[in-house]
Amino acid sequence: MAADQKPHRALRVLVVANQKGGVGKTTTAINLGTALAAVGERVLLIDSDPQGNASTGLGVPHSKRKITLYDVLMGDAALTDAIVHTDLPGMDIVPAHADLSGVELELGQQARRSFKLRDAIDPIRQSGSYTYVLIDCPPSLNLLTVNAMAAADAVLVPLQCEFFALEGLSQLVRTIELVRGSLNPNLEIQGVVLTMYDRRNSLSEQVAKDVRAHFGGTVYATVIPRNVRVSEAPSFGKPVLVYDLKCAGSQAYLKLAREVVVRERDRRAKAA
Repeated sequence: MAADQKPHRALRVLVVANQKGGVGKTTTAINLGTALAAVGERVLLIDSDPQGNASTGLGVPHSKRKITLYDVLMGDAALTDAIVHTDLPGMDIVPAHADLSGVELELGQQARRSFKLRDAIDPIRQSGSYTYVLIDCPPSLNLLTVNAMAAADAVLVPLQCEFFALEGLSQLVRTIELVRGSLNPNLEIQGVVLTMYDRRNSLSEQVAKDVRAHFGGTVYATVIPRNVRVSEAPSFGKPVLVYDLKCAGSQAYLKLAREVVVRERDRRAKAA
């Protein structure tokens, strides 16, 4: 290694997951990834949802999805072959295709069916090309979600500020414990982020208090507000940070990215 070269930092793979739909999972994956890239990280977003909303939200049309995660999981392509460069510096994506919905049946009883994604990511870990991989999961516990958790170092949980939030989170925690016990003993929860927070709604405030009382420091200080600009951005194929940097949603995701980076720095310091 040349004297002016620094050893590459170990890749961190974070899965953005919640078994409940409509909690801001894909929105968080897109905008957290963009915010991390904005603060100098090198980010690869893997779209593991057959709906492909993360791909669309980053402006990747179907015409550019020549090789997708489906091909990777089927063993027909390497993960590096499926990477699409976005218009955002430091941000790439592995797009999704509707064929992903048939992965569970097609893989059947294949050996290592739960480790297909982990095996595919291993060369990325060795290359030092990225500092973060974010995996956007479908809102269900299926083979795609299991593959993501088996491949991940930690889970980042978006949690909508609504009445049944804690109940859904308890189910997800049980799922993480099952994966930890059988597939990935090192899997941890990186943090819980409260989404769609409405300061005018007393229920949002109560849910936030309940979640913090139950999970303590696991919950990020940053909350993502309910914001119309965040909702509009995907229809333009842009993260909200590009669509409207100054809006409350963009500023919240930048704060969240800084929190994630600080937690990861503290984790590395403790492990040293």
